[in-house]
Amino acid sequence: MKNSELELYTDYLLSSFGATTATGLSAMVQGDVSHDRITRFLSRQDYTSKDLWRQVKAMVREVEDVQGVLIFDDTIQEKAWTDESDLICWHYDHCSGRTVKGINLLNALYHCNGRSIPVAFELVQKPLQCDMVTRQVKRKSEKTKNEMMRQMIHACLQNALQFRFVLMDSWFSSEENFDFITSRGKHFIAALKDNRLVALSQEDWKKKRFVRVDELEFSEQSAVQGWLKGSARAVRLVRQVFKNKDGSTGILHLVCSDLTCDYDAITTTYKKRWQVEVFHKSLKSNAGMAKSPTQTLRTQSNHVFMAIYAVFKLECLSVKSKINPFALRFKLLINATRSAFDQLQKFQAAA
Repeated sequence: MKNSELELYTDYLLSSFGATTATGLSAMVQGDVSHDRITRFLSRQDYTSKDLWRQVKAMVREVEDVQGVLIFDDTIQEKAWTDESDLICWHYDHCSGRTVKGINLLNALYHCNGRSIPVAFELVQKPLQCDMVTRQVKRKSEKTKNEMMRQMIHACLQNALQFRFVLMDSWFSSEENFDFITSRGKHFIAALKDNRLVALSQEDWKKKRFVRVDELEFSEQSAVQGWLKGSARAVRLVRQVFKNKDGSTGILHLVCSDLTCDYDAITTTYKKRWQVEVFHKSLKSNAGMAKSPTQTLRTQSNHVFMAIYAVFKLECLSVKSKINPFALRFKLLINATRSAFDQLQKFQAAA
């Protein structure tokens, strides 16, 4: 049974192009739903990853396949001018290489048969803690993002989600994560940092003769077998050379646990990781993730959940209408602008 307030709030996020407020939502429905009812809804309970799964499960079951991929990545919604809290605090942004204040969100996106569906999420919270050695009080998360990712994979497996690969960038390419994935009968394809140490034979691995992955010689568009330092598991390694938008040359080193995969299979599958970047852009551009009308930890966290669910709803509409989600939102904006323009003309004619 659908939660009418949940559907109303997420529809409001998708149809709003400015600040989102409980008062604004109430006005949109001409007072049929009061401001107080909306604020009570946002503060009534904690909406978690389990609640997200309940909302998306039916759609997942329609599209899932054993060849599906589970994509992990985090994003930071900057909120420089919002008061600091356990949720809105300072995080290192590995994309920009700087520390920013905002909300740090870790997502698991399921991609299969052309569909992208969020199936799990975690918000990074950093409560104030006292360092017992230095006696300094500072904010620190009780779990690392790598620990969160492993817990999310476990939840997906418990939910009987069908997938073959876990895709991730170099931030999550730890041996502990790799072991966790393969020990559960799944494979991974991940990016490696240029200084990751590898051996090209078991003998080299045993004798600890390692070289940096960026110093290896690869034949063009080929995959080589190797061993990462710290792991006795054989893996496939590839170097992908590509052109950036500015014309510069980019190099990406990938590692794959499935020894049956060749260069094309590894690089083609890893390209699907881009879907999580599109998802994060949609969260910020289409679902008002930054526009929380609330101040408490619970209501701000719930607003992020609503934004995730709103993007899922937009994706479903996009599939049915065969219109790109961003183009769909633009059509809503044009229609809203046209309606406002027509109303303005009527006011001016009556004046």
